[in-house]
Amino acid sequence: MIIKQLSIFLENKTGRLNEVSKLLGKAGINMSAFSVADTSEFGILRLIVSDPNKALEVLKKADFSVRLTDVVCLNSPNVPDALGKALDILASEEVFIEYLYAFSMNNESANIVLKPGNIEKCIQVLQDHKLELVRASDLYKL
Repeated sequence: MIIKQLSIFLENKTGRLNEVSKLLGKAGINMSAFSVADTSEFGILRLIVSDPNKALEVLKKADFSVRLTDVVCLNSPNVPDALGKALDILASEEVFIEYLYAFSMNNESANIVLKPGNIEKCIQVLQDHKLELVRASDLYKL
């Protein structure tokens, strides 16, 4: 249930996102999900890709500052307050969420990538409450 996510530190300058995209594309690595958080000087690009270890190698070889992080992906109904209910469950069990981002492939469901403070506890709480976790192999196929 643990998914490997790439976190790439980028200078805020034109073309840096494109460089990452092109490097991964040339290596045959598909991006399934991504998020960018930025400040005035740098950004953090977070990616879920088809081959995280190969992507790590490709990006390090190109002198990008990159690391692998463990995350969880929750599949949730794409309806009002579905995320709120899931977050209520996690909060009631004292699972701290460092950050999250989401994407929807259709109008029926959404995938929510979560970076919890304690990944094992987060997985257990979600499973105990019968919430649907996305397996890495399913996410990489998107």
